[in-house]
Amino acid sequence: MNTNRTKQQGFSLIEVLIALVIMSVGMLGIASLYVQSMQAGRTSLLRHNAVTLAGDVADRIRANPSAGVLYEGLGANNNCVDGGVVCSATEMADHDIFLWKDQADETLPAGDVQIVFDNTVNPPEYEIAVVWEEPGQPQNYTVTIPVPGF
Repeated sequence: MNTNRTKQQGFSLIEVLIALVIMSVGMLGIASLYVQSMQAGRTSLLRHNAVTLAGDVADRIRANPSAGVLYEGLGANNNCVDGGVVCSATEMADHDIFLWKDQADETLPAGDVQIVFDNTVNPPEYEIAVVWEEPGQPQNYTVTIPVPGF
């Protein structure tokens, strides 16, 4: 009979520690992927807000095509929408700018809307730029729209 036989009765402490290290590295990888997905989701939401805001700006400009270069102004609250006031093209442009800047400030971090009017082309064009800050770098969304009828 062989009396030098040893029975294995379980894991050694070294095997357990190695398994723990391997699991820790895997969990760190999963945590990193989770953080990246959260950042990508935030970026996607902010870009969606910027595109929606630029679309709103474009629609309001098309509704008031005679304002022209007035959309490059600073803006003012003229109560043109809900105030029951009949506004001129100038007052409406000022009110639109006021609303856009307020919406940009509410929906985007350090958000702003910038408009450039170009009447040297036919039909005249507006360049609409929505800008905001994300950690580490500024972001922007720019669209150019032609507006006949100026």
